[in-house]
Amino acid sequence: MVARSSRVTIHDVARAAGVSVSTVSKALNDTGRMASETREKIKSIAADVGFRPNALARSLLFNRSFTVGLLTNDTYGRFTLPLMSGISEALVDHGVSVFLCAIEDDPELAKVHVDAMLDKQVDGIIATGKRIDRSLPVDLAGLPVPVVYAFTEGVPGSVVLTADDADGARLAVERLRKVGRRKIVHVTGPDSFVSAVERADAFRQAVGAGAVVMHGTWTEGWGHEAVALLWDDEKPTPDGIFCGNDQIARGVVDALRERGVRVPEDVSIVGFDNWEIFADQTRPALTTVDMNLKELGRTAGLTILDLAEGRSVEAGLRKLPCKLVVRQSCGGDREI
Repeated sequence: MVARSSRVTIHDVARAAGVSVSTVSKALNDTGRMASETREKIKSIAADVGFRPNALARSLLFNRSFTVGLLTNDTYGRFTLPLMSGISEALVDHGVSVFLCAIEDDPELAKVHVDAMLDKQVDGIIATGKRIDRSLPVDLAGLPVPVVYAFTEGVPGSVVLTADDADGARLAVERLRKVGRRKIVHVTGPDSFVSAVERADAFRQAVGAGAVVMHGTWTEGWGHEAVALLWDDEKPTPDGIFCGNDQIARGVVDALRERGVRVPEDVSIVGFDNWEIFADQTRPALTTVDMNLKELGRTAGLTILDLAEGRSVEAGLRKLPCKLVVRQSCGGDREI
């Protein structure tokens, strides 16, 4: 039988550091007055000896659970997983854990999970979803804990974080123009999606008079169909295509290849989302707009922490900038 190793206690840390137990407690909990060098030395010693603070005692001391709930109906995890990665990275150094509850689109299941979070006395809830213009199927207004909405619609007066779709569209057009493309079209998803409308509006503003926007579904099949419509028309074909997501872009690239049109030599392609399963595996690999979901998650995590600790946070919608990931479909293999 293997004997269970004894738990390292705060008394062990105090002996190793040559200070009192109360001094160790103040150092580890960032309370009291002491030199920063002393505080950091005690924290370093605690880490070296493998001290793990008692979570229950810490919760009682600060009247907090040091947990945050993440509620989502994005069951595929396309948007939620990178967002959760950012949340976890932001909160781990603060001793806060995150647990995920997937609710699909079931109001009853959503209420069960929210009640469970409240029973666990979470310090706050981050709500996220599949699109920015739809709310989760549960009312999170008036809860006894703060709520931050990230990549989903929030209630009036709440903190809402999302990617700046218009900024992403401008980045795409700038890249296409930088590689010398002048006849650029936009092939995107349904105009019933706010994100598609915002990207299309920004595209029109960037391209100017005569801008061509083609709305369809968020699928590879629509990418194929759009190429057929463009190349079977008597009008001049485009030399640059900005696609509303990476699935559409992959369909466009495949359809062009079937017609003997070279990417990026004849036509340059830019996608949207930086969904690596599509972007990396497309041939050539896709230049695409990344919505910076991990950074969005970091911001959401730090915001919920501010609210949980009583700091003031301005309510309203905040749009975080996107970034462009350059690969071969739009000049990624040569200097521009």
